[in-house]
This record gives sequence, structure tokens and C-alpha cells, in this order.
Amino acid sequence: MRKEYDFSKAKKNPYAKRLKQQVTIRLDKGTIEYFKEIAQDTGMPYQTLINLYLSDCAKAKRKPSILWKSVALN
Repeated sequence: MRKEYDFSKAKKNPYAKRLKQQVTIRLDKGTIEYFKEIAQDTGMPYQTLINLYLSDCAKAKRKPSILWKSVALN
């Protein structure tokens, strides 16, 4: 290895914005098992499948439908 490298002509990575970011997310056991089963069928890692699904939801601007049950107060 060289003692010093010349980066004066270096260019920024044009794909840097497309790189993935590592995050910690808590998913319930059933959800993980579901994606792991699909992963076995497709041969893709389950994390990739979860990312593809979430990316598809984000591109389509889908929002979850959450229905809260009303609670009667005494």
C-alpha cells in the first residue's frame, strides 16, 4: 500500500443517495415468519422482500387503514 493517496481528482459517488441505510425496526414474530416463508419460495433474503414491499407501498403512497374501536368510558 502507498503511504499517501491522491484524491484531488476523485468524484462523488453518483449512486450514494440510492444506497440503503441500516435501521433497527421491531416487527412481530408472525410478520417475520411470513416473509421468511416467501423468502424460501423465491430464494431472496427476507430483508430484501420486506424492503421491496415497503418501497412499493411508499411509491404508491399507500397508507395503512387503521380502525380503532371506540371505548365506552364509565
